[in-house]
Amino acid sequence: MQSHKVTMLGTGLIGDFYTMTLHGPRSRDSVGVVYSRSDERGQAFSERWDIPAHTTSLEDAINHPDTDLVVVGLPNFLHEEAIALTAAAGKAVLVTKPLARDATEAKRILDVVEGAGIFGGYLEDLVYTPKTMKAVDSVASGAIGDVTWVRSRETHPGPHSAWFWDKEMAGGGAIVDLGCHCIEIIRNFVGKGNRPVDVMAWADTLVHPIEAEDNAVVLIRFESGALGQFEVSWTFRGGMDLRDEVAGTEGTIWLNHFLRTGYEMYSSGGGGGYVAEKLESTEGWLFPVGDEISELGYTAMFADMFDSFEAARAPRETIYDGYVVNAIMDAAYASAASRQWEAVEMEWRAGSTPKIGKTAPTHEGHAIVKEETLPDGRRKLILSDKDTGSVFDVVVSG
Repeated sequence: MQSHKVTMLGTGLIGDFYTMTLHGPRSRDSVGVVYSRSDERGQAFSERWDIPAHTTSLEDAINHPDTDLVVVGLPNFLHEEAIALTAAAGKAVLVTKPLARDATEAKRILDVVEGAGIFGGYLEDLVYTPKTMKAVDSVASGAIGDVTWVRSRETHPGPHSAWFWDKEMAGGGAIVDLGCHCIEIIRNFVGKGNRPVDVMAWADTLVHPIEAEDNAVVLIRFESGALGQFEVSWTFRGGMDLRDEVAGTEGTIWLNHFLRTGYEMYSSGGGGGYVAEKLESTEGWLFPVGDEISELGYTAMFADMFDSFEAARAPRETIYDGYVVNAIMDAAYASAASRQWEAVEMEWRAGSTPKIGKTAPTHEGHAIVKEETLPDGRRKLILSDKDTGSVFDVVVSG
C-alpha cells in the first residue's frame, strides 16, 4: 500500500479536521506542506501538526516537490484559482464542500479537472458517516423498497470564520454552507442516477445583520417522483443538529448524528474545554461525540479518496457530484426569489430513473390499497374496485 504526502491549502477549522484525520493513529499519509494566507497562522498550524513546511505562496505549496496530492480547504471564493493551479501542476486534487459558489463556477472547475486528466474528489464528509454509509447500503439492498421521501436537517448557531457570512465570498448563506451537505445526503439515498428535476425553496435572513440567508427550507423533486427536503439554519441554539429521515415503500430509516447519540453528560461547568463542534456551552446537559472525525465521516472519506486514487477509479464523491450540488443550490436560490418551482439547469450525465411504481396484490380481482389486522384478529382490506376505481373496505376472517 502506498503512502502519500499532501499539500494542505488552508488552516481554518476544516484544515484542522482534515489534518487530524490524515495524521491519525499509525497513518501512512501525512501533510508535507501547508498553505495559509497568514504566515503566523501557517507557522502555528505547522507546529501544531508537525508539518515540515509552510508557505504563504499558493503556487509554491501546490508545486512542492515532496507532495503528490492537494487538498483544497480554502474559502469558497479561492477554490477555482487553487484547482486551476493544481491541474496545471498535474497533481490529484480533493476539494472541500461546496465545490464552488455557483454552478457556472463549478462547471469551469469540472472542465479544468477533466481537461487535465487528474484525479479529483469532492470532500463531502457527511455522506461518509458510519450511520449514513450503512443506511445507504440498506437502501441499495432493497430493505425499505423504493425511496419516496428523504429529509435532511443541518442546523447550528453559525460558521466559525468571517468569510462564510459574506454573500459574495461564500456564494450565499446557510444553503451554500449547510444545504450542500443535505443535498448530497439526499442524492445518496434516492440514487445518484435519479435526476433532480426542479426545486421549491424558502429562504430568509431572520436574525443576523447580513445579506445572506440564515434560514432556509427546500424541496427537491426527482425524476423517480421521490421528494427531497432539507432544512438549514445558522440560528439554531444548542449545538449542531444533524438528522436524516428516509421513507420507502417497504420501510423507514431515522438517523441522528450529533445530538441524542447515546452519550449524555451533565456538567456544572467546572471542567471547561472542548466538547463537540458548534456547542455553545460547557455547562448543563451536554452531548459529546465519541470519535468526532469518524462520526462526521472524515476517516472513511479520506480512506475512500486515497484508495480510489491508488486504484485509478472514481471515488464515491466526484467533482461532478459537487457540480450537481451547485446546480441544485442555484435552483434553490432562484426559487426563493421567484416563489415558484424552478428547474435544475445542468449537464446531466447519469442516465434516467423510472417512476416509482408497485404492482399491488389483489383480493377477488380488486387491488389491495391497505391491509390491517383488527383487535379481534380479523383482517380488514381497503380495496380499489377493479372496474370503477372507487375505494371500499371489507373484513375477512383471520
